[in-house]
Amino acid sequence: MFQTLRNAWKIEDLRKKLLFTLLIILIFRIGSVITVPFVDVAALKEAISSTESVFGYLTMISGGGFSNASVFALSITPYINASIIIQLLTVAIPALERLAQEGEAGRKVIGKITRFVTVGLGLMLGIAYYFMVRNNYGSNVLVPEARKGFGEWFAAVVIILCFVAGSALIMWLGEQINEKGLGNGISILLFAGILSGIPSAARTLWAWFYEAGIAQLGTYPGAIWNVILVPVVLIIFLAMIGFIVFMSDAERRIPVQYAKRVVGRKMYGGQSTYIPIKVNMSGVMPIILAVSIVSLPSILQQFFSWKDNWFLNAFKQDSWVYILVYFVMIIGFAFFYVTIQYNPLEMANNLRKNSGAIPGYRPGKPTSDYIKRVLNKVTLIGALFLGFIALFPSVFGKLSGFYGLTLGGTSLMIVVGVALETTQQIESQMMMRHYKGFLE
Repeated sequence: MFQTLRNAWKIEDLRKKLLFTLLIILIFRIGSVITVPFVDVAALKEAISSTESVFGYLTMISGGGFSNASVFALSITPYINASIIIQLLTVAIPALERLAQEGEAGRKVIGKITRFVTVGLGLMLGIAYYFMVRNNYGSNVLVPEARKGFGEWFAAVVIILCFVAGSALIMWLGEQINEKGLGNGISILLFAGILSGIPSAARTLWAWFYEAGIAQLGTYPGAIWNVILVPVVLIIFLAMIGFIVFMSDAERRIPVQYAKRVVGRKMYGGQSTYIPIKVNMSGVMPIILAVSIVSLPSILQQFFSWKDNWFLNAFKQDSWVYILVYFVMIIGFAFFYVTIQYNPLEMANNLRKNSGAIPGYRPGKPTSDYIKRVLNKVTLIGALFLGFIALFPSVFGKLSGFYGLTLGGTSLMIVVGVALETTQQIESQMMMRHYKGFLE
């Protein structure tokens, strides 16, 4: 990766794109520390740090923007949710499906619809976030002049509008990276936000290592286990990176043989190729969908200030019920996502139209059934992989008592996936420019 970046830096065009991308990331990070008006940031941070709830997840996904009550507190959540909703509706609504098949013009219309949905979701989330914090921590998180009467309502409107404007600005920054920078804009901003949590995660790890390990040596017999646990965590961290890289590049290749055909005086076909099917075809989408649903009880509890009961306690992030339901939902959404993305019958028909066939299977339904079986097997392996990666921090915390793996599971997969995707895009652009040093 670093060699690719070094080679790309030598090309003026790519160097400008890299600098532009870094500038957008810098603007994003600056916006993550600019607080909205009428909020006591110190009181908000103290309140959030004193509770184990969905607020920790919101802070992680926003790169600290939520705990800072910044204009970018919503982060890229509205855009991601809007994209998922429109993608699912494209399969269900014929008009959107026709737009998706109209090429660049159709994609532009869908992009415009996605932007409007993003702003609408940003408004809904902004209202929900404000009242979640307001209902759970009272008016202590607001400055004195915004705690009662007209001042409170005016502060609420200003804070919510700042949240919405921040989410719209993040969407625009991501689109600028797509047009003038390198990589997928929204993915790059999500990547930057997650990486910004590394210093905090390192401090948490060190504090736990010192307080529960070194400081207790000689007085607490189990402290030696806590001292050993830190290098174990680091080894597991590196092993997970290698495992994610391996699974992200893994694919199942279905062999295809094309028949020879004569067109005029030229002969076409006759070659052997394959259909590549990635093991992790759905990326992190099943995890995002699953966590949105499984966290719903906790979010509703925070929003309506419900008291704890057996049902809400069962869906806390450190419970085995939460872990089991989360795992099952990841597998279910992985199959659902692949089902709406791949149609085995259409793939078989396309092969037959192009005089292609899978060796050992007749064209038509036998080929379609074979592709479906392969997709199911590969999807199951990919879903189990996603479930393992997403749930490892929770299971590790339950078994070891250490819950400081902020950069673990889903966030680690996003970071590694974005790094691989950006590196591949840089390499492809270097290949198009026939960069001699890279080709050699």
